[in-house]
Amino acid sequence: MTCIAFQIVPDIALTERLFDELGAKTGDSSGITRDSYGMGEQFAHDLVRMEAEKIGMECHTDAACNLYMVMRGRGDGPAIMIGSHLDSVPSGGNFDGAAGVLAGLAVASGFHRAGQRPPVDLVVTAIRAEESTWFGASYIGSRAAFGTLTDEELDGVCRSDTGIPLGAAIEQAGGDPNALRRGDRALDPARVALFVETHIEQGPVLIDERLPVGLVTGIRGSFRHRHAACFGEYAHSGATPRKTRRDAVRATAELVSILDELWARLETEGHDLSVTFGQVNTVAEEAAFSKVAGRVDFALDIRSECDTTLDMMRAELRRVVAQIELRTGTNFDLGDETGSDPARMNKAILAQMEQLADALAIPARRMASGAGHDAAVFARQGIPTAMLFIRNRNGSHNPDESMDIDDFAQAARLLCALCESWSGPPEPD
Repeated sequence: MTCIAFQIVPDIALTERLFDELGAKTGDSSGITRDSYGMGEQFAHDLVRMEAEKIGMECHTDAACNLYMVMRGRGDGPAIMIGSHLDSVPSGGNFDGAAGVLAGLAVASGFHRAGQRPPVDLVVTAIRAEESTWFGASYIGSRAAFGTLTDEELDGVCRSDTGIPLGAAIEQAGGDPNALRRGDRALDPARVALFVETHIEQGPVLIDERLPVGLVTGIRGSFRHRHAACFGEYAHSGATPRKTRRDAVRATAELVSILDELWARLETEGHDLSVTFGQVNTVAEEAAFSKVAGRVDFALDIRSECDTTLDMMRAELRRVVAQIELRTGTNFDLGDETGSDPARMNKAILAQMEQLADALAIPARRMASGAGHDAAVFARQGIPTAMLFIRNRNGSHNPDESMDIDDFAQAARLLCALCESWSGPPEPD
């Protein structure tokens, strides 16, 4: 491969310093905690705003306290927007979310140090409250930016540790929940030519394949049964023959096994899919080693970037449950279904990034995102959207996240090249 030289070079020294400061000021022996609409997240927002202002970026916040750091461009077309979130889960890692915001600052600082302006306005955004751990709602900041938070969420969703309602937390942070109730929106999709979110990979694919960068094809949607249960009948373990048992553990185990076999088959047929039983429990107060279990509670999470695959799995789940109930004499109550729609990344931008990665001699591969990200909200608003993954060891949502700065630099180089060579929004997919 021939490596092409671009003029704009990302400011990696800046990002190294900011990662260090974020880790020092929002971490302790148990990990990183940047709580949504709390002190940790606010520190991170104040830090990146201060650095943006040092290089002449214009900074402002919206009604949900999302931060926009603007470097004025040469032209007046729709803006290029780069960003992610700065909050973390409790005792998480230093790179989840923050890598995307600091990648945007590295690009902006690269233009500044070169004495150049981007082709159009470059907006680096730090989005609030992406992690649903704190308030039990997904994509709070990005949905608020487009005016789609509901009154029920603002008034009825409360922070998990303090109990403060979401609207009150936003107001305490300096936001305007009344504007959000009116549906005011800070972002007009027509004024955003492109949104790019850079994020650490939260799985092992890039590590296993020894690649620094992933080019995301889409963000998986999901359907979830968070509070499902299987009901059988408690009985004596020694005195109850197999044929008369209504064993909730056996029935649940069959469901786990059959869905796992289905996942394996569909994956070999080319379907994008993941199936997870994240919780499986008998009732501690009623179960015993010498009893046939009469109840099992479980949580089921099924994800795919394809709506058709999700619909097929819904139908298969109902079919398999009915068969197991008939065979085992048990009854399943799957409870309410929650979930999200898949979001496809823009094909033209994906192809352009693939070409730029090749030109820059950056090893990369296409891959789906199994986790949710703010980019999904932007994509569903009709904004051309792209995502970059950075190789990361030890998963995420834990203190052991391990992203090499050299891999981060590769992703930032790719972002710089994309911005420098920008010629306007792509045609709609």
